[in-house]
Amino acid sequence: MGLILDSSVLIAAEKKTLNIVQLLQEESGGDLIAIAAMTASELLHGYERAPAGKRRINRGNFVEEMLRRIPCISFDLDEAREHARIWAGLEAQGSRIGAHDLVIAAVCLAHNYRLATLNEDEFRRVPGLQLVDCKPYTVSG
Repeated sequence: MGLILDSSVLIAAEKKTLNIVQLLQEESGGDLIAIAAMTASELLHGYERAPAGKRRINRGNFVEEMLRRIPCISFDLDEAREHARIWAGLEAQGSRIGAHDLVIAAVCLAHNYRLATLNEDEFRRVPGLQLVDCKPYTVSG
């Protein structure tokens, strides 16, 4: 089993409101740590939206460092099958989650990975998705 990092965790790490080193030491258990391609897109979107100046430069450096260090899992046919299954199941229950979160959940389930997120309310709706409680790793800003 591996561990997928959600953008909420990486954004909190960038803002220094989450101790990502401690999270990874205590929660990875030696498993592969990765991000979904959708998470990479969310991080890059945050950079693209950042205003010019020091903040944009710092954000760009952070995002590129994360993309260099953390393997990225793409969305292909196996993930698409899982995505469709989750989507149909949630619809049948009259429930839904955000489109990007649905893709991330599908990647996790297709690869039997746990998800480290600060957005538990959204992801908790996905049956079978194992979440890592990241709240103990948050720090005061």
